[in-house]
Amino acid sequence: MALNSANGDMYTNTTDPTTTSFRRKLNLSFKHRRRGVSYIFFSRIFHRKYLLFLAILYIMGLITCAGPLLTILNPPPPPKPGSLYRSHELFQKLWPEIQSDNSSTIELSSLWRYKRKLKEQRACPNATAGWQPGLRNYLIVDANGGLNQQRSSICNAVALAGLLNATLVIPHFDLHSVWKDSSEFADIYDEDHFISSLKDFVTVVRDLPEELMESYDFNITNIPNIRVQAWAPARYYLDEVYPVLQEKRVIRISPFANRLAMSMPSHVQFLRCLTNYKALRFSSPILNLAKELVSRMTERSLNSGGKYVSVHLRFEEDMVAFSCCVYDGGEAEKLEMDLIREKGWGKKFKQKNRVISPGLNRINGRCPMTPLEVGMMLRGMGFANDTSIYLASGKIYMEERYLAPLREMFPLLQTKESLANADELAAFQGYSSRLAALDYMVCLSSEVFVTTQGGNFPHFLMGHRRFIYNGHAKTIKPDKSKLVVLLQNISASWDSFKDQMELMLAESDRKGIMVPRVKKSTRKTSIYSNPFPECRCLWESLSASTRADLYI
Repeated sequence: MALNSANGDMYTNTTDPTTTSFRRKLNLSFKHRRRGVSYIFFSRIFHRKYLLFLAILYIMGLITCAGPLLTILNPPPPPKPGSLYRSHELFQKLWPEIQSDNSSTIELSSLWRYKRKLKEQRACPNATAGWQPGLRNYLIVDANGGLNQQRSSICNAVALAGLLNATLVIPHFDLHSVWKDSSEFADIYDEDHFISSLKDFVTVVRDLPEELMESYDFNITNIPNIRVQAWAPARYYLDEVYPVLQEKRVIRISPFANRLAMSMPSHVQFLRCLTNYKALRFSSPILNLAKELVSRMTERSLNSGGKYVSVHLRFEEDMVAFSCCVYDGGEAEKLEMDLIREKGWGKKFKQKNRVISPGLNRINGRCPMTPLEVGMMLRGMGFANDTSIYLASGKIYMEERYLAPLREMFPLLQTKESLANADELAAFQGYSSRLAALDYMVCLSSEVFVTTQGGNFPHFLMGHRRFIYNGHAKTIKPDKSKLVVLLQNISASWDSFKDQMELMLAESDRKGIMVPRVKKSTRKTSIYSNPFPECRCLWESLSASTRADLYI
């Protein structure tokens, strides 16, 4: 070691070999020590990460294994009876027996076992006594919905005009977003017959007087619209609406469907009966083609004395989608139905408070019956494969697939499209209410009417048939809650299924003559589906020939 001459500092002699060697060893030892520390540090971190990774794998493994293990130890509850659509599986199993079985065929001429027992009735009053058709004040209503919802609105409008002693302007039909039918009153009903049939009770005019129209710039929509609560009672109209009518001379109620309570004074109920069963006659184009379709159905039913069975099938695309029921189409069906619901009803079915439960819907009998299910039910009840069937329906969902089994079971199946040629139907295409009117009349004239789903069409038709047949609906209305349980039982035999269907037919026949006794009237128990006893006096006042004209 030496002293630096320039600044007096001590320094190491770098040229000394011993010193240099020592320094290198010192530096090397320091580097190794530093690397060792780094290695230990990073190796500990890696080791912890590795352990964490192993722990995650272990937990994932437990979860993966725990699912099946929990399923084995605590299996999910089996599906409730009737909650699943397995009708196609049962059909495939039973088809050989169904195909060969015509042992217990039904004679349509002696199908109905139950007869309505007529009770002693009070004498009918003079129908026209006490009526003073109104001339000064005017009632305007907008009838909304499909064919039979509009029919309800018309009957209610006549009844309300009688209650308020007002002149009724021929109801206007709303163009509905679903039915999209631009038909006016005269396109569907015989306007002259409607006016003349009611003239002794309610005055009906086609238009408002010119002086009233002038005060509203010749535009009916300028007339203030009265918003009326649903199912409003007679007292509401007399206390709240009648004073406005007296002051303004004209009132407008839109929409009018379900705006009049079912429970009304007897003279008002009589107007509903008169309108529904006498005044409302379909227009000549509808009636003429309907008569031709009935005639052709009769010709094709000669093996059963000209009698046939009509089936109202609600298995259209929109109906299946709206019901939220699940059939045998799997994931593809689900995606398709989701798209249809979104297109037709927006986000309605995706709202947070909306609970969609296909299984519960099926158990509660809310799912539309498939053509296959209708066929199995009828064959089980004893209808042979040579029974003539008229199918009233819109465009069936996946028709080629779902309709084939019904055609196999009933080869003599007909529709309005198969009975009429393209030229005859041309004037009706694009008008859903006119097409529905054709179905209505062919069903009305059948010996047996089968309803498979609720709605205004079957309720009005059952009531109309009760009126014609003096209280008997002559309708098969299956107990769908029981039916779905039977159709899900894949182990069922054909004989046991038939036994249940024969009991269901007898029960439907029994209920066909019953008049429900309820505290609160609904669509199912209304005067339109159960016309007796309110419409008895009208029925007795009509001659036998007039009653015959009611159903062609």
